[in-house]
Amino acid sequence: MKTMPLPAARRSRPAAGLINVFASNEREPLYRDIAQHPVGTIVAANDDLLVEANFSEGLTAYATGWRDPSDLQGALDFVAPAVQVSRRFEFAQAANAEEFYSEVDDVRAMGADFKRVDYTSSKALGITLNKGLTLRVDRDQTLNNPQWQQQAVSRLMRRLLRNEYRRAITILAAAVATTNKTWSGAAGEDPDQDVISDLITGADSSGVRANRVLYSDTSWNKRSQSYRLQTGRYGTLALATMNPQQVAAALGVDQVRVDRARYQATANVKNQIVGSQVVEFYAEDGLTQDDPSHIKRFVSNTDAGQSFAVYIQPYGAKLWDVTVEHYSNIIVTSTLGLRALNIN
Repeated sequence: MKTMPLPAARRSRPAAGLINVFASNEREPLYRDIAQHPVGTIVAANDDLLVEANFSEGLTAYATGWRDPSDLQGALDFVAPAVQVSRRFEFAQAANAEEFYSEVDDVRAMGADFKRVDYTSSKALGITLNKGLTLRVDRDQTLNNPQWQQQAVSRLMRRLLRNEYRRAITILAAAVATTNKTWSGAAGEDPDQDVISDLITGADSSGVRANRVLYSDTSWNKRSQSYRLQTGRYGTLALATMNPQQVAAALGVDQVRVDRARYQATANVKNQIVGSQVVEFYAEDGLTQDDPSHIKRFVSNTDAGQSFAVYIQPYGAKLWDVTVEHYSNIIVTSTLGLRALNIN
């Protein structure tokens, strides 16, 4: 990639709000000699251009502490809790059956040793992937807007988190065992019992009962509708109006979450990320790469030592490129007992 120093005529005239961006490094910012893109276009990050001179410590701290009002981070942590690792890592794939063996010959005979048992496991290798996006901003759009950098970072963070969440749901959907159910309000329907029965089926397969249940916006509405439309059953309205915490208690799980996130599927259509499913899985916050769970999001720090890093650099005479990057890899570490209901 061809680069050239910033012309002297430009060096003394930094844009408003960017005076301190390069103050921590004496190297000159670099031009990027690549094709122009329309103003406001988001393009893929090119890490060979993210030189030290373009790193923004202040914006990196802002990105690391940033929280989306729609709680995409919370949804991501619910489905795929983060596990801190180096960029190349190992994780355990244990032989599940060994955890449930049961002996009748564990009594020691006089003069003999106890029976010795062995636990086997295999180690899988993984690597966290470098992910990021770049937003191009016209300098004229930054005039009289001292918060334009933070606004650009916020837009990129929302996009990156939505990408991660969609990726986690897609990976789960590809690995899960599904059963079709209809919740239409017909007599005799019991959506909560359907989920409980599926949880038991999963526990019979893995030996460990799922502790988290994820409803889509549609499946949660159909649950409520099924109870509400049935007549002659005691407590039907009360069941229809239960909140996620009450449903979690009824199902015997730690957490229930209702996901209402969407993504732009086509130019004129937005789709629910979770679709029309109820997903049952086991996950815990604060696990290591060797602890059992169905899914983990392995994350590594950037070179800045934070989970996200922000770079800002000039492009041509009138444009700025703002880039946010991170490292992660979402992996289904076990499929045993991972189940979902497809709700019609």
